[in-house]
Amino acid sequence: MTSLKKSDKKAALDFAAWSFNVTTSVGIIMVNKALMATYGFSFATTLTGLHFVTTTLMTIVFRWLGLSQPSHLPVADLIKFVIFSNLSIVGMNVSLMWNSVGFYQIAKLCMIPASCLLEVVFDHVHYSRDTKLSIMVVLIGVAVCTVTDVSVNARGLIAAVIAVWSTAFQQYYVHFLQKKYALNSFNLLGHTAPAQAGSLLLVGPFVDYLLTGKRVDHFNLSSLALFFLTLSCFIAIGVNLSQFICIGRFSAVSFQVLGHMKTVLVLSLGFLFFGKEGLNLQVVLGMVLAVLGMIWYGNASAKPGGKERRSILPVVVRSPSLKGSSEETDGAEK
Repeated sequence: MTSLKKSDKKAALDFAAWSFNVTTSVGIIMVNKALMATYGFSFATTLTGLHFVTTTLMTIVFRWLGLSQPSHLPVADLIKFVIFSNLSIVGMNVSLMWNSVGFYQIAKLCMIPASCLLEVVFDHVHYSRDTKLSIMVVLIGVAVCTVTDVSVNARGLIAAVIAVWSTAFQQYYVHFLQKKYALNSFNLLGHTAPAQAGSLLLVGPFVDYLLTGKRVDHFNLSSLALFFLTLSCFIAIGVNLSQFICIGRFSAVSFQVLGHMKTVLVLSLGFLFFGKEGLNLQVVLGMVLAVLGMIWYGNASAKPGGKERRSILPVVVRSPSLKGSSEETDGAEK
C-alpha cells in the first residue's frame, strides 16, 4: 500500500511538472509570436538574455526568502553548461534563419536519437524494442505534422548539427549536474541563470544584427511592445524552471518525447486562434500518430526492461544454496 501511494504521488508530481512546462512553453510561444510578428521585436537572442535576467532575479528573491539553500557548482562545470546552452540558443536561431522550415523541423526531431545516444554512451541505458518503436512513432507523427519542404545547404546543415548536439548535451548536462552535486532546480538555476544572462546580453545584439540586419538599440519600443516583452520575460521564469524540474525527473530523452506534445498543442492552438487554413488530413493524421506514440512510449518505458540502466561492473554470482537466480540483476529502472 505504501509503495502504491508513493507511485501515485510520483505520477501526480510528474504530471504536474510536465503540465507546468507545457503551459509555460506554449504560452511563451504565443506571446513571442505576438511580440515578433505583430510588434517587430525580432531580436531572439537578446530576448533570451532578458529572459535569463528575470530568471536570475527570481532566484535571488527565492534565496532571500529562504526557499533556496546555498549550494556549490564548480566553475569548470558551469562554463561547460553555459557553452552548451548558449550554442543551443544561437544554433537554433541560426538554423531557423539558414534552413527551410522543413529541414529545421527534421533537425529538431534528431534531438531524440541524439539524446538516446548520450544516455547509451554515458549512462549505459538500454531501451526495449517497444520503447524504440514508440519513439519512432512519435518522430513520424511530428514529422507528418510539421514537415512541408526540406532543402539542405552547407551552412544550414552545419548550424543544424551544432544546434542539435549542443541542445542534447545541454539537456543531458542538466540531469548530470543535478545528480552529481545534489542540486535541485532552484539551486541549478541560481548558478546558471546569471552566467547565461550576462553572456547572452553581451553577444546577443551582435548575433541578432547578423541574423536580422537590425540593431536592437534602434528598436522603437511602444507601450504594447513593452507589455508583451515584459510578459514574455515573466513567463520565461516558468519555462526555465519547469525545464530543469522536468529533466531532473524524466531524463533528457523522456523530456524530448513529452516536449513534442507542445508541438501538437501549438498547432492546435494556432488553428483555434489564428484560423483553420492549415488544418488538413495530413496534419490531423500526424497529430494522432504523435499522441499515440507518446502514450505508447509512456507505457513501454515504464515497464520492467523498457528503459534501464545497466551496470558495467562484473556480474555477482550468488551462492548455489540461495534461492532465485544465480546472477545478480544489474539493471535498474531509470
